[in-house]
Amino acid sequence: MDELLLARLQFGSTTIFHFLFVPMSIGLAFIVALMETLYVFKKDEVYLKMTKFWGHLFLINFAVGVVTGIIQEFQFGMNWSEYSRFVGDVFGAPLAIEALLAFFMESTFIGLWIFGWDRLSKKVHLMCIWLVSIGTMISAMWILAANSFMQEPVGIVIQNGRAEMNDFFALLTNPQFLVEFPHVVFGAFATGAFFIGGVSAYKIWRKKELVIFNKSFQLAMVVGLISGMGIALSGHSQAQHLMESQPMKMAASEGLWEDSEDPAPWTVFSIIDEEKQENSFEIKIPYALSYLTYEKFEGSVPGMNTLQAEYEEKYGEGNYIPPVNETFWSFRIMVLAGMVMIGFSALGLWLSYRNKLDTSKWYLRTMVWLISFPFIANTAGWIMTEIGRQPWTVFGLMTTAASVSPNVSKEALLFSFISFTVIYAILAVVLVYLFIREIKKGADHDHSENHEVTVSVDPFDKGAYQ
Repeated sequence: MDELLLARLQFGSTTIFHFLFVPMSIGLAFIVALMETLYVFKKDEVYLKMTKFWGHLFLINFAVGVVTGIIQEFQFGMNWSEYSRFVGDVFGAPLAIEALLAFFMESTFIGLWIFGWDRLSKKVHLMCIWLVSIGTMISAMWILAANSFMQEPVGIVIQNGRAEMNDFFALLTNPQFLVEFPHVVFGAFATGAFFIGGVSAYKIWRKKELVIFNKSFQLAMVVGLISGMGIALSGHSQAQHLMESQPMKMAASEGLWEDSEDPAPWTVFSIIDEEKQENSFEIKIPYALSYLTYEKFEGSVPGMNTLQAEYEEKYGEGNYIPPVNETFWSFRIMVLAGMVMIGFSALGLWLSYRNKLDTSKWYLRTMVWLISFPFIANTAGWIMTEIGRQPWTVFGLMTTAASVSPNVSKEALLFSFISFTVIYAILAVVLVYLFIREIKKGADHDHSENHEVTVSVDPFDKGAYQ
């Protein structure tokens, strides 16, 4: 393996691992805030127990997520120095604002929320968790503003061989950002909802703390269903925008080598041969791709070969077709997982409304496994987004091959890649152990002693932020 491949593998693995925690934190913070809101206004102690139980799991997840995020950012300077030089003037601003504003807002109000149960009024304490939830979303907003620039560069001029920002407001009104941000946030809400739904289903299945976990399940499935619909609608908008901003990614996600017929069918399944640039077998739904792309049952979609010729004329000689199989299948995995989540959210609410949830053992067992589905969908979505942009790091401006650090050796990359993988594996084991331990204790466990539990996990040690 050469330096470029190792650098890509390392950044890809750390990004995927970090992104397991980010949507979980956003989703759990939001739902915990809803639970505490219900407690404050309904004055029902059940909601207080729910808030403390799920809030405790949120804190554990947040602590591990902080560590993984720090490692990820170091790679920009270590493995991707040429990229950092090119986009540092643009990328630095949203990343700095995310750290100074959103992240410290989260950590400050998390501290007040943890230690303020007996020191703050109920409404002030409630305000703290809502500010934590808002902070997690603001943090995501700045990170996605930076990522959207990589997908669709705006607000810059190229001077002295580097991108220099000349319109900061353009970053926040980037058309890619406007469709990407709601899609990611809805996905995060679904992640928190299905984690709570799956754990609650396990507890209901085992006939433990039924009142608490029935209420948790119902709230989670309401959030899950609304989020699922939001994911579908925002994803549809994002796919339509791809036709304008990155038609090659759209063509790769559909396995289209040649221009489609008019109207264009949507390919459900395909056996793709990238060497021969052809598909040996396909299952298609007539008219569907035209409607998804143009919201009408007519219109052709350009194929990769046509776009390759256009890109060669525009950018010069080179291969501008991304890895097709990875882009094609990651898109379908994401869509399938999303459809399953919508269906099971609706079914869970129906079973709960009909008082049949407790006796639907098959459904409860399945919901435990479905905890993994939002993580699978989130990961597949990011794989499609990033791999489908190849060979570009910054679309149309800088290739991935030109972005890697020229002075980092293969041996150093291999050592750090293995080291990070081992560290992340250990963190994953610790996280799962802590989750299982707290879930076994249950919501009736006295979580009023949050001080002691938090210190043992130590998510707010100053060293974690340095």
